[in-house]
Amino acid sequence: MKINIKPRLRKKPYLLLAFFCFLTVKIYSMPHRVADTINTADIKFTSITADTTDPTHSPTIIKKTQSLLAAKPEIAVIYIKEPLGLWTIFITGFIGGLAALLLPCIFPMLPLTVSFFTKRHTNPRKGIWDAGIYGLCIILIYVGLGMLITIFFGADALNALSTNGIFNFVFFLMLVFFAASFFGAFEITLPYKWANKAEENTERKGIAGIFFMAAALALVSFSCTGPIIGTLLVQAATSGARSGPAVGMLGFSLALAFAFVLFALFPAWLNNLPKSGGWLNSIKVFLGFLELALSLKFLSNVDLTYHWHLFDREIFLVLWIVIAALTGLYLLGKLKFSHDSEISYISVPRLFLAIIVFSFSVYMMPGLWGAPLKSIAAFLPPQASQDFDLYTPTLSGGNTGSDNKTIYDNTPHKYSTLFDKPLNLNPFFDYKEGIAYAQKVHKPVIIDFTGHACVNCRKMEATVWPDRKVLQLLKDRYVLIQLYVDDKTELPESEQYVSTFSHRKITTIGALNSDIQADRFNTNSQPYYVLLNPMNESTLVIPEGADYNPLSYYNYLQSGISLFK
Repeated sequence: MKINIKPRLRKKPYLLLAFFCFLTVKIYSMPHRVADTINTADIKFTSITADTTDPTHSPTIIKKTQSLLAAKPEIAVIYIKEPLGLWTIFITGFIGGLAALLLPCIFPMLPLTVSFFTKRHTNPRKGIWDAGIYGLCIILIYVGLGMLITIFFGADALNALSTNGIFNFVFFLMLVFFAASFFGAFEITLPYKWANKAEENTERKGIAGIFFMAAALALVSFSCTGPIIGTLLVQAATSGARSGPAVGMLGFSLALAFAFVLFALFPAWLNNLPKSGGWLNSIKVFLGFLELALSLKFLSNVDLTYHWHLFDREIFLVLWIVIAALTGLYLLGKLKFSHDSEISYISVPRLFLAIIVFSFSVYMMPGLWGAPLKSIAAFLPPQASQDFDLYTPTLSGGNTGSDNKTIYDNTPHKYSTLFDKPLNLNPFFDYKEGIAYAQKVHKPVIIDFTGHACVNCRKMEATVWPDRKVLQLLKDRYVLIQLYVDDKTELPESEQYVSTFSHRKITTIGALNSDIQADRFNTNSQPYYVLLNPMNESTLVIPEGADYNPLSYYNYLQSGISLFK
């Protein structure tokens, strides 16, 4: 088949869609902490008032840390926490709103709605004012939806969603359902009575009529926006942030409202919009492939949490490679659905997007042999779950100092058959067993509070821990204890107890580890790294979370070793 290529500069949505996909990946790869190494030779340390309610900020720890920084300024590190969680949700929602604008249920409405407002009044300013109110009403409707989700589930339930296996499986089925809708299997519609009622009230005068116009848009376009909204709400809810759903809907609605207000301000720009056509449906199908790929992450969470071992890293990669290849074939017109229109030629933007998708598919192929694929490592199952791995054996961690005799521990540990061992390390998965061993060999302890569904945990293990200097410390100078807070394995009856912290009965490994983290360290975030002196189980330095800078993370580990000495 001969493919004719014609430049169609007006069909820029494909390039915009490619940019949205790239930006989304970069957002989820953004570090949650910025760290920088500084020289503290000329810095004078001032006194710090300790918070006695926080066990990580005791006067002894602060005094030791200050003494270390004064004696060894070369290992001093400043850690600046940046709360990017809600910003990530907001930007993701905004990108989703921009993508929704390119769907067949909304895009044709742009010129019709804007023309209605600009021609409704003889005074153009009044039309612009009405368009602004219309945009504000869109924001209120969608943010209200996000707030209802929060109120319905509650803050505690939202925190639990990201680690709950049943909910993750439900989310997987939801996203597959949304993908099938975008592929044209069926349409997701709300009851017609709701849309008709909203349409009847649009004739009202003033703000009330404009509000019902916005409501009518939200209801009528739900067949297109429903899957996007559902995906955003799932992502926001599983973030654990109380206001996540509302913030996600704020970003989504702001993108929608901004487009209507912008074209009301500059109506002449409507003439530059591409005409409606088959490309709108192509974007729906493209988003369907994205939904399908995203759903696999939730299925992977379930597989890891319940130790099914049916969805290991290579299986996950094979499915993503196939989905990406099918997306590329669809963009080239080699794969068609029942509601697709004939493609007589391939536009240049569509070709460029196909090249990007095929390139991504080829990029993932080395991962089948164990390549780390660091750009998407946060989304993949653990490297240790892969059966055929040529990458991990190439990593080595030798002795980092002649003053420390390396003691290798190859004995099986408690629960070792349940959990994957990262980078050929031999971590402990039980707190008491790990502490006892560290006391025996006289080594400091690093506790890694982690989770099967923790994206940042997987990224740390794939991008920071393999660093040669970091891996040496983890292997030779520390006793590593990995505590999974979301594991659903039942504890023996003799080990179950009622927590003095939460007053709940602890019945699973995950609940036990979560209780240890909350009771001793007053936090429930993952990853969370704690450096301990096993002799008295005191904290060596202030614990920290994810740090994607290998040098600063190495300095953090080295500071604990120096204080342990």
